[in-house]
Amino acid sequence: MSDKIRKVEGITKESTEALIAETLAVYPEKAKKKRAPHLGANDPASGSACVKSNKKTVPGVMSARGCAYAGAKGVVWGPIRDMVHVSHGPVGCGWYSWGTRRNMMSGITGVTSFPMQFTSDFQEKDIVYGGDKKLKTLLEEAHDLFPLAKGISVLSECPVGLIGDDINSVAKQSAKDLDIPIIPCNCEGFRGVSQSLGHHISNDTIRDFIIGTREYPEPESPYDIALIGEYNIGGDAWSTKPLLEECGFNVKAVWTGDGELEKIAATHKVKLNVIHCYRSMNYMCKVMEEKYGIPWVELNFFGPTKIRNSLRQLAALFDDTIKAKVEAVIAKYDPIMQAVIDEYKPRLDGKKVMLLVGGLRPRHTIGAYEDLGMECVGSGYEFAHTDDYDRTAPEMPDATVVYDDPAEYEFEKFAGALKPDLIGSGIKEKYVFQKMGVPFRQMHSWDYSGPYHGYKGFEVFARDVDMAINSPTWQLVKAPF
Repeated sequence: MSDKIRKVEGITKESTEALIAETLAVYPEKAKKKRAPHLGANDPASGSACVKSNKKTVPGVMSARGCAYAGAKGVVWGPIRDMVHVSHGPVGCGWYSWGTRRNMMSGITGVTSFPMQFTSDFQEKDIVYGGDKKLKTLLEEAHDLFPLAKGISVLSECPVGLIGDDINSVAKQSAKDLDIPIIPCNCEGFRGVSQSLGHHISNDTIRDFIIGTREYPEPESPYDIALIGEYNIGGDAWSTKPLLEECGFNVKAVWTGDGELEKIAATHKVKLNVIHCYRSMNYMCKVMEEKYGIPWVELNFFGPTKIRNSLRQLAALFDDTIKAKVEAVIAKYDPIMQAVIDEYKPRLDGKKVMLLVGGLRPRHTIGAYEDLGMECVGSGYEFAHTDDYDRTAPEMPDATVVYDDPAEYEFEKFAGALKPDLIGSGIKEKYVFQKMGVPFRQMHSWDYSGPYHGYKGFEVFARDVDMAINSPTWQLVKAPF
């Protein structure tokens, strides 16, 4: 972020507040009163949130949020590659969470060489009589099928919590019988207000069952770090981890993309935790700081400006050897990144983007768009908390609209008024905006592209944004509305 407050031509606090008022005018008075605190004009000088967040979605208002199960299975536990992950409940949730791009992994033969899904496939009789016995049988079969798996996670779906199945006692007894870690995660989808609670619950289970139970076989070094909140979306971890190692760091564990249980379990021995997705993993960083004295730092590896700043911020915590290596790495990649900017910026300079993604992406990706000469005219999150919006305020230009858990109507209304050249959002919004004739990039999982992290990822990011905005196909599209 520059010390100078950035502005977007034509956007003022008054114009943004008028747009918000016009958008809210269609709601009944009660809904309007509930939604108003979640929409605001950014004030970067304040450095604090201009909207309320982490509240229940207004009934009847369409939301893009996920559930606690999605946060636990799809985000935290699912990407760990040397475990079996069991969805305990009906097949629907298990099937939906199966083919996730978060599960890119290098694979261990016979365990998870490719994304797999285990489900207890609840039927009506299981709702009536309970599924504890079925879960016990499933755990035995999974262990027989994949004896090389280092552990098993059990992720509970909504019916399990409603009927009161005791997955904790089943997991405890089965762990003894099978002599393997079995971690119960009570993440029923109806709990909490969004998938954010699923992250928190998963972090608590790692704290209670995993962390501190293993040691690294290699001798300790002063440069041992862990990469936290990195889910290897589109191969991001395979870009970021080598970059950190090129700078002289020993990346002992990645949480949890392409992660390994035993390396995660020994993370209490590292010297620093480097967190990328603050929203999903800040809980564990704080636990390890309090219990093991391990400091943590949040860094951003999107776009050369943020990468450069982050590497220097990281190097400042270590000795001159690391500082010298970091400067050498920056010097190596700066001209490469400048060549990417020189290629794409002439076609993207001055283009506008609106963002609505998860609980992290908007504030982290703004700098990458700005490296290409683009302006962010609106941003918001599906499931962020106040501290996320505090971190967003300095990254966004002055007076631009900020929206928390916006309804589809609100997001479309803002886009219609601000006329962005690109929407960066989730899967649910994709086809609506394409029918509006607005270029779109899926910024949850990179629209099956990637990586976007690190120096390697910026070139892919720039290419994808350019293709989205400047594709000649838009000349053939007539928006129906």
